Amino acid sequence: MQEALIPKHGGYRGLKSFRMAQLLYDVTVLFCERFVDRRSRTHDQMVQAARSGVQNIAEGSQASGTSRKMELKLTNVARASLEELRLDYEDFLRQRGLPELEPGHPALMRFRERRCATLDEVRCWVKEEMDRQKAMDGHGLSRNGTDKNHDAQAVPGSVPVRVRPCQSIKSIPTLSPETLAANAALSLLNLACHLLDRQLSAQADTFLQEGGFTERLHRLRSKRRP
Repeated sequence: MQEALIPKHGGYRGLKSFRMAQLLYDVTVLFCERFVDRRSRTHDQMVQAARSGVQNIAEGSQASGTSRKMELKLTNVARASLEELRLDYEDFLRQRGLPELEPGHPALMRFRERRCATLDEVRCWVKEEMDRQKAMDGHGLSRNGTDKNHDAQAVPGSVPVRVRPCQSIKSIPTLSPETLAANAALSLLNLACHLLDRQLSAQADTFLQEGGFTERLHRLRSKRRP
């Protein structure tokens, strides 16, 4: 089959990296609206970094028809933008004294198992985790270690007895909605950055093996000469 001067290109909507970056953009817009001051520079920077990730993946894919070099450059810009966004989420948690959850944290493991593909699915996960925490608080033991049922049934004038809770319940901290949302975004960012790293590696190999538009044009013109 004869090599095409301008190969097929622009199929970015089918890229998993694009879909993940688009989800991150949606999550970040909502996150900033709810938890970041609209008047702060951080608000605009986070939204623009998330948008840059999406737009540059798409632009790089579209440009690949005539410039593999431009495709590689724009994909790298997208990767750099998402790295900037990751730092912003980490800063948000650190500056507010909120925890960045370990990869093996039960809440994050449940989040990864859901394989969220839409903003609504991420929002549902946050709601479910908040409901789970409330349910744990309502199972007879409060987070301060007292027996709720015993306190409720205490005889007037008697001294309430503090029941020692099991260690697993006592050690579970309350996670706020912004903590859950930021950690969900960081989990998505880890996956998106991993996908873009693989995409960059593949694009670099293709560029080294096949060259760019100029080399392709030279090959095709050489074949057509008498």
